[in-house]
Amino acid sequence: MKRNYIYLVVLLLLAFASCSFTTKTFTNPDKDKLLVQVITYVLERGHFDPKALDDNFSEEVYNNYLQALDPLKRYFYDSDIKEFEAYKNSIDDQLKEYDISFFNLTHERLLQRLEESKAIYKDVLSTPFDYSIDEEFNADYKDKAYVKNKKEMKERWRKQLKFQTIANYDDIQTEEHRNKQNDPAYKIKSNKDIEAEARKTTSKSIDNYYTDYIDDLERKDWFAMYVNAVVEEFDPHTFYFAPEDKDRFDQQMSGKLEGIGARLQKKMDNTKIVELISGGPAWRGKELEVGDIIVKVRQEGEKEAVNIVGMRLDDAIKYIKGPKGTKVTLTIKKVDGTVKDVSIVRDIVELEETYAKSSIVKKNGVNYGVINLPKFYVDFDDYKSRNAASDIKKEIDRLKEADMKGLVIDLRNNGGGSLQTVVDMAGLFIEEGPVVQVRSTGEPKEILRDTDKSIEWDGPLVILVNELSASASEILAAAMQDYKRAIIIGSKQTYGKGTVQNVLDLNRMVRNNSNGDLGALKLTTQKFYRINGGSTQLEGVKSDVVVPDRYSFIDIGEKDQENPLPWDKIAPADYTVWGNYFDYDSTIQKSKERMSNNEQLNLIAENAKWIKLKMDENTFNLNYEKYKEKLELNEEEGKQFDKISTYKSNLTYESLPYESALFEKDSTLKEKRDRWHESLTQDVYMEEAVHVLEDLKMSYAIKKVASTSAEVKN
Repeated sequence: MKRNYIYLVVLLLLAFASCSFTTKTFTNPDKDKLLVQVITYVLERGHFDPKALDDNFSEEVYNNYLQALDPLKRYFYDSDIKEFEAYKNSIDDQLKEYDISFFNLTHERLLQRLEESKAIYKDVLSTPFDYSIDEEFNADYKDKAYVKNKKEMKERWRKQLKFQTIANYDDIQTEEHRNKQNDPAYKIKSNKDIEAEARKTTSKSIDNYYTDYIDDLERKDWFAMYVNAVVEEFDPHTFYFAPEDKDRFDQQMSGKLEGIGARLQKKMDNTKIVELISGGPAWRGKELEVGDIIVKVRQEGEKEAVNIVGMRLDDAIKYIKGPKGTKVTLTIKKVDGTVKDVSIVRDIVELEETYAKSSIVKKNGVNYGVINLPKFYVDFDDYKSRNAASDIKKEIDRLKEADMKGLVIDLRNNGGGSLQTVVDMAGLFIEEGPVVQVRSTGEPKEILRDTDKSIEWDGPLVILVNELSASASEILAAAMQDYKRAIIIGSKQTYGKGTVQNVLDLNRMVRNNSNGDLGALKLTTQKFYRINGGSTQLEGVKSDVVVPDRYSFIDIGEKDQENPLPWDKIAPADYTVWGNYFDYDSTIQKSKERMSNNEQLNLIAENAKWIKLKMDENTFNLNYEKYKEKLELNEEEGKQFDKISTYKSNLTYESLPYESALFEKDSTLKEKRDRWHESLTQDVYMEEAVHVLEDLKMSYAIKKVASTSAEVKN
């Protein structure tokens, strides 16, 4: 993608030069106005599918911006909104004129309302909550009206704070009874004292939120939020980086991640885990999962946790991340609805664990190979030094030396990476031919091909995917599926990200800039297409054998994001389906039959439905007895799915000889591999992948014999 970035920069610079674009454009230069001018210019000319800046665009930006500013609708009044609505259909006109009066109005009003809210929450928390009252709290703010007066505002805050505090109240009650069980002489605190302590915890949490973050935010931080409300309207992967954010992005791209090792995403007012970085502290601890919601964060040495519900993502991350060696305790709402505390010692993510790793799996005395690939990595400055494709080639060679009869490539949770490595990797399994088609706006399509006629592995091949397999993962799976080279096992469809992004340094777009660092813009510039012509955008790759998992009903794909680009198709590339003796159709049918009768998978499917049901619950009773009763009911219902985590297959996994030799000097590596092998024995999907390899191997032998017999007769 480096070549595409350079092409984009040159193209835009030439365009800018042709219109004499400098900071002298304005009579009174203003950095915010300059930023709007640069960004709108880049988006209109550089984005793959530029949107018309019209009234519909304006209304979408308006709604999303207010949602970002006040997701819980606890700052703005109905009167504020009516005043703002004068701009609802004119933001597009303001952008064209580099007018930021709408931002100025909302920013000034927000600062006023934030200051007022401090007095409101302090007033509410000065009075005890009555948990014997039978009242409910609805956490779905999307369709809630804005309050009309201060009385309604105080009531909204009261219910939100009571809901936040009842969790603290339950935590203390549980701890008190635990103390009593451990020490019969322990004197349990009164409900009055527990209620006061719970309120104090909530108060300190909100105090910290305001003093540590809200009060530290400068005008430029709020303006970056406004700019992103504009750019994210183009698609979910187009994003503006303020100067400080660009520095953090560069650090992440360099691979040095310090913290808990998880990628987070804002979903309504929740901070959700969307990826666990392989090798990171959260991944090693095995207590966090994709889909979990972080509710509170407590630092080592502090008694009170900070509630991060409703926080901006950047603010929440500041609480969660921290120096290596420090401990943080996260209160997690699990995907199954239960709540638990998870303590993690922050660390630097071990890059070695993001690389490909392999194992031998034995079934009926036959060796099969497993390769896990967390991402499609590459050193852009020196492609030949180390990349995913060359590493996969090495692992295949090692597995072949161990007499491998079939290969599973595990791309589950693989979010993608380098496009070139995908093309090279596909070439390991086909003789030659197209792998992926790439299209830029106004440009003829480009077909990326494997030109090396050598084949590294021509035997049975299975690729495992799930809803979190994205981008480059989808390209490889799609190519192998179109060639009928591999059987794809996994979720109904993969993530569905079929677009390419480039990060553009905005400072390079302006000559004689004296207004300071403008930051950078990540924008979508291209789209991927399968060799059969269909896009991987939105639809992803549909598995040959669909198996349920706990994410089956959770909205985590591209189609569930705001403003995704549409699916479309182009002319197919010229390619020839893999010629072989494998009977893919009958093998797929056998696998489907096994899956439909698999007790473990049926239980997982029921669990996925139950999780979705719990996640969709937005109404909570604020009567403590009923609140507690609901928690206990969820916990009891969840026990029916305990067997999922205790499942064991009869397959055995072992490291390759070269790696086993390393264990003598590296006990940590042995521990990691033992942990990986243990998880594989509990993996019903990997078990089925091996079954499929066995069926493919048998079908090859049968068809080969049949073909030979036919030749003899002729």
